[in-house]
Amino acid sequence: MNIEAAIAAERRELADLLDGLTAEQWAAPTLCAGWRVREVAAHMSMGFRYSLPKVAAELVRARGSIHRMADRCARRDAAAATTGELAGFLRDHAHHPWTPPVGGLASALGHDVVHGLDITVALGLGRRVPEDRVRLLLEKVTPRSARFFGADLSGVELRADDLDWSFGTGTPLTGAAQDLLLVAFGRKLPPGRLHGERQHRYAAG
Repeated sequence: MNIEAAIAAERRELADLLDGLTAEQWAAPTLCAGWRVREVAAHMSMGFRYSLPKVAAELVRARGSIHRMADRCARRDAAAATTGELAGFLRDHAHHPWTPPVGGLASALGHDVVHGLDITVALGLGRRVPEDRVRLLLEKVTPRSARFFGADLSGVELRADDLDWSFGTGTPLTGAAQDLLLVAFGRKLPPGRLHGERQHRYAAG
């Protein structure tokens, strides 16, 4: 699998999807607590638009908190840009070489895929991420990565019902592979998407 090509395709597809949203959808909440679609879209392109010195300056302003910095920048940029510009940031930077601080290209793909799902799952759009992208990201799930994203997978076996993949041991939690990917990234999902005795642990309140 050519990860660079997958990243570029994911960004272009998400840009096209964003271009088709209504004003109400842009203002709707996502799986990222406290962020609307606008903030998530703005955050997704932050790595393309901010130079390293600018990131460093923003981090100082946030007193060293990456989460505080990301939240402030997403809210400010979402307010300053039009919806067309927010979608365009992804499309125009489809081949940008940005990667997160750890994880390389696979993490860059994960950033795009998971935040895209934060939007589409919350809006009930039913977008299916291509299987090869989902598989690659599922192969990167580890106990350490789950802890990093705040996912409590103790006593649970994630078991995809649409492809051959499982992770962990314990009570089975089944669902679509891309939904289980969201679980591994610490997300709470709308009710009815997961099945198993522990499903309520991963359901949005």
